[in-house]
Amino acid sequence: MAALRYAGLDDTDSEDELPPGWEERTTKDGWVYYANHTEEKTQWEHPKTGKRKRVAGDLPYGWEQETDENGQVFFVDHINKRTTYLDPRLAFTVDDNPTKPATRQRYDSSTTAMDILQGRDFTGKVVVVTGANSGIGFETAKSFALHGAHVILACRNMTRASEAVSRILEEWHKAKVEAMTLDLALLRSVQHFAEAFKAKNVPLHVLVCNAAVFGLPWSLTKDGLETTFQVNHLGHFYLVQLLQDILCRSAPARVVLVSSESHRFTDINDTSGNLDFSCLSPSRNDYWAMLAYNRSKLCNILFSNELHRRLSPRGVTCNAVHPGNMMYSSLHRSWWAWTLLFTLARPFTKSMASVGATMVEKDTLETRSQRKTPHILRAERSLRKHRGSPA
Repeated sequence: MAALRYAGLDDTDSEDELPPGWEERTTKDGWVYYANHTEEKTQWEHPKTGKRKRVAGDLPYGWEQETDENGQVFFVDHINKRTTYLDPRLAFTVDDNPTKPATRQRYDSSTTAMDILQGRDFTGKVVVVTGANSGIGFETAKSFALHGAHVILACRNMTRASEAVSRILEEWHKAKVEAMTLDLALLRSVQHFAEAFKAKNVPLHVLVCNAAVFGLPWSLTKDGLETTFQVNHLGHFYLVQLLQDILCRSAPARVVLVSSESHRFTDINDTSGNLDFSCLSPSRNDYWAMLAYNRSKLCNILFSNELHRRLSPRGVTCNAVHPGNMMYSSLHRSWWAWTLLFTLARPFTKSMASVGATMVEKDTLETRSQRKTPHILRAERSLRKHRGSPA
């Protein structure tokens, strides 16, 4: 084949010889695909053998991988001063499915975000992840960045955010990743972030609303709202509203809200329709940290459902996702008892890399109409009655 000849080797395997008009190429993360210039189409399977392949090993000494303005991967041979779209490692490919191509890839709890995105190229896509300096947010941001996306880490602590950016760049020095200030506990900060993002004059294809607090003692933000409610829900609600027009102009686009299975355990479950909105931002006497967290996660799902209903006709889908139970992230750092509990559960829960898989795989996300618990249905009825809209 051409890759073997280019590498200076003889082609002795006629079975792998490509038909006329076909070309062998690779993605950023080493998966082989085939381009048919006659029919102007691409496919993963070899046109003769039906096999899928990936390249093995690192690039030869003196070679470097680049990406052109159209997002196409090409290779630079610094020793011989030449460039090519042929990966020199194509001479040493290995079969991904040497017997029969799998009709459907199956994932489990150990699947990572990198596994989900394997073979996909997000060059030209812009992704914003809130709370991306650690935990689930970091794994999500890293996975998108290592697959070519322009990723913005929207974080309150810029020191930690800059460290997270450096960690991603250590894995791939050409990753397009940056940090921007966003404090969800201050609505003015949310507004400033939106203005700064708009000033970049770039599209927005994925917005992951991940940042959250858990187990906080009662406190009010500078906006006069209970902190857990504002950070976990209202701040993200405001952020999406401010960026809604950009999302619609960038369609197809997606908003992902990180909710929790604990949304089931709230006091927003009456059937009378008399929803007391003061319970969302309670006084000190009516506050319980766990219940406040659960309420905010139910609000995430209700918001996701309504946002999808309104924006999906404009090409913007919205999903709420439960990443898993008792993950050992930085979420529990507010109280030593929670940290102890999460530490004991750590051997039996998913890793952060596996949790990140839920953020990037759209087929596993809880969408607007799927799996609505009685708590969601009752809360939606209360909201409709409160607004005076028909059931």
